[in-house]
Amino acid sequence: MANPRNAKLADQIKEILASTIERRVKDPRLGFVTITEVRLTGDNREATAFYTVLGDDDRAGTAAALESAKGMLRSTVGGQLGMKFTPTLEFILDATPETAKHIEDLLARVQASDAEVAARSAGKTYAGGEDPYRKPRSDEAEAGE
Repeated sequence: MANPRNAKLADQIKEILASTIERRVKDPRLGFVTITEVRLTGDNREATAFYTVLGDDDRAGTAAALESAKGMLRSTVGGQLGMKFTPTLEFILDATPETAKHIEDLLARVQASDAEVAARSAGKTYAGGEDPYRKPRSDEAEAGE
């Protein structure tokens, strides 16, 4: 979102959605939801809300609860913002926690591999000396010749 007005509007929608879901949505399928981000299209006609759910077992129920409450949430957003056209809402489960866990697992594997290589190289010596690169001759070495 390059437009600062869109960014401000997205933040307002995020706050309205979070407070409305917490206070007014009484669906028993709804888990512990956190709205992480809201993105708007350039014409402010469509809003995509990304959310996370605490616990793996509540994801399907939470998605169904948000889908059923979408109309009420949209009318609340429209009433509080006072816009000419209220954006349509779409809720998408945020994949950031799973991606972060995957990256942490990869980093742990790399760290274990580095430790294994360091353990194997302990006590080993270089094949041709420690520094295999040629160095420019210094003035002291030339004076000795």
